[in-house]
Amino acid sequence: MDLLNAFVALSNFVLIPAIAYGSQLALGALGVTLIYGILRFSNFAHGDTMAFGTMVTVLFTWLFQSWGVSLGPLPTALLALPFGILGCMALLLFTDRVVYKFYRAQKAKPVILVIVSLGVMFIMNGLVRFIIGPDDQRFSDGERFIVSVRTFKEMTGLEEGVAIKTTQGITVITAVIVVAALFWFLNRTRTGKSMRAYSDNEDLALLSGINPERVVMITWLIVAALATVAGVLYGLDKSFKPFTYFQLLLPIFASAIVGGLGSPLGAIAGGFTIAFSEVMVTYAWKKVAGYALPDSLAPDSLAQLLSTDYKFAVSFVILLIVLLFRPTGLFAGKSV
Repeated sequence: MDLLNAFVALSNFVLIPAIAYGSQLALGALGVTLIYGILRFSNFAHGDTMAFGTMVTVLFTWLFQSWGVSLGPLPTALLALPFGILGCMALLLFTDRVVYKFYRAQKAKPVILVIVSLGVMFIMNGLVRFIIGPDDQRFSDGERFIVSVRTFKEMTGLEEGVAIKTTQGITVITAVIVVAALFWFLNRTRTGKSMRAYSDNEDLALLSGINPERVVMITWLIVAALATVAGVLYGLDKSFKPFTYFQLLLPIFASAIVGGLGSPLGAIAGGFTIAFSEVMVTYAWKKVAGYALPDSLAPDSLAQLLSTDYKFAVSFVILLIVLLFRPTGLFAGKSV
């Protein structure tokens, strides 16, 4: 019984949050890895792209709520999500036309595009803060829990309970659907195959008659959709604050690099690697150890390796280790 309680506590505080967080990071990392694989540069504006798409979704959510439109037990934000994606697509296509296209025409080195993306990042960050403000914005509504701790305890008779938030369930289901749709698109459609060909060998792709500007446009459209979905899922699960998305850039890049830059499968594996590492290192293991170990071995302290304040440091350390020992990442993407 104690081992069962230990597993339930572990599921509640480590496994379920890490799976939801890993899904969010994986979607964010997929956007980064697509830009790196196809457009050949690391886009430091990706976190603020997520923030912009989420902000548009939040504004439409508030509009629908003011009209009394809702999805019942599900968050109204799911209705507003397509508008957030369209807003983000418009922003990225505008940014590409006004900024990145000039440097592509000049055949600028990747490091120049990285510096340009830093400038775009600061502009996007300022724009989002100016429109919606710098503070926390909560936009989640509907049922809060699929299963609450009290319900679980009553059903099982255990001392520990599991709480599965509606947003966590939505995150995992949405991530599976989006990833499946993306892999189908890249592997089965003519456009997806042309994107992969352009990524593998740009010169050969051009000789085959592939239109590079069309590939670039479709890449930005897919990235906008991925960034908005990832941002909205993160915002629903936690809360929406523009600066948080700027901070998310580190674990997202760590996920993409750990998995292998340019490898979509690697981005997913990297997202879950970083999420589980962050959650497990910053979790206080006292409760789980108290159930799992004999009383004589049970810890008196919290048994926490790092405070949650240092959560992002975990992804930084993992990133450093991977860059030192396996720069191509777990799935042998392009070396950094």
